[in-house]
Amino acid sequence: MNNRKLRYGLIGAGSNAERKHLNNYMNLPNIELVSICDVNIENANRLADKYKIEKVYSNYKDMLNAEDLDLVSVCTPNYLHAEISIYALLKGVNVHCEKPLAINAIEAKRIVEAKNKSGKMVMLGLNNRFTNEAVYLKKYIDAGYLGEIYQAKAGWIRRSGIPGRGTWFTNKEYAGGGVMIDLGVHYLDLAMYLMGMPEPSYVTGATYNNFDQTTTRNRNGYKGNPNGIFNVEDSAMGFIGLKNGATVNFEFSWASNIEKDKQYVEILGTKGGVSLINGELKIHSELLDTCVDISPILNPNIKLMNEFEHFTNSILSGDPLMAPVEHGVYMMNIIDQFYQAASINEPVFFEKDKNNILRLSSSF
Repeated sequence: MNNRKLRYGLIGAGSNAERKHLNNYMNLPNIELVSICDVNIENANRLADKYKIEKVYSNYKDMLNAEDLDLVSVCTPNYLHAEISIYALLKGVNVHCEKPLAINAIEAKRIVEAKNKSGKMVMLGLNNRFTNEAVYLKKYIDAGYLGEIYQAKAGWIRRSGIPGRGTWFTNKEYAGGGVMIDLGVHYLDLAMYLMGMPEPSYVTGATYNNFDQTTTRNRNGYKGNPNGIFNVEDSAMGFIGLKNGATVNFEFSWASNIEKDKQYVEILGTKGGVSLINGELKIHSELLDTCVDISPILNPNIKLMNEFEHFTNSILSGDPLMAPVEHGVYMMNIIDQFYQAASINEPVFFEKDKNNILRLSSSF
């Protein structure tokens, strides 16, 4: 393993950037914190002082032009992901981009093109793929213990979880969409990833905006702007038919009149099933002619896979990524077609273009 230190820069100085990216990269022995950038220079200076980062910028281009960086985290509003990632790649910098990859599949594909041109790496910040439960499930499913998978369910439904009413999260221009692009890229992605990224045949579903006027259903810790824009969906429900005959049901909501929040993935196969509900992993099968439920005990003190260590090691070694940029294009295609289906109230089919990339075909 190459033990040289990688020069690291952070673009975006919000809470997720600090809590997730800085707090993890700072603890890696092969990372040197070099610079930080945010249009709000006060936020950038605050984190720079706290984490002893010497160089501070308010413009990402200035930072990428001035600093000889090996990798950056892109932790900005969604509409900037493609612009910043492409610029960094063409400057010869590897990119750790927060989800979603972009606001639509067209922009996502532009990032792949820049990645291919630059020869650098792009990894998506899909933290749910890196939990102990997900790492174990992936190995379990790939080993064939479920048999033939025929159905999956995925969802993240909140009782009060709008990420700041009237902030950029609820503005389609900046976010690209609402709860589907915010929470769907977590648990729908996890379900599809565990299933082996199967090829979709069609998608259908509906979106709702039932809480756009509320000021009381914000997520804990997220301040809203009562006078801000709320022109995206707060709930999304849908159904995907796969080319292999399997199906996927999904539901996502920022706010719902339910008893309690629920995050889940359930996958059913001919030999067994698995469920991951609010962090609790269970395996459902049959042993000695008896239906059994098994709860694997995973040591929480042993991290099976670290997202940040994995990316830095892949940069140094060239090993494949667990969350490559191409998977982001796959998910953005599904999300784009879901929004199309919801808007016309009909299913839409997928087909591939000349580059073997899924695109919208036609409705039933």
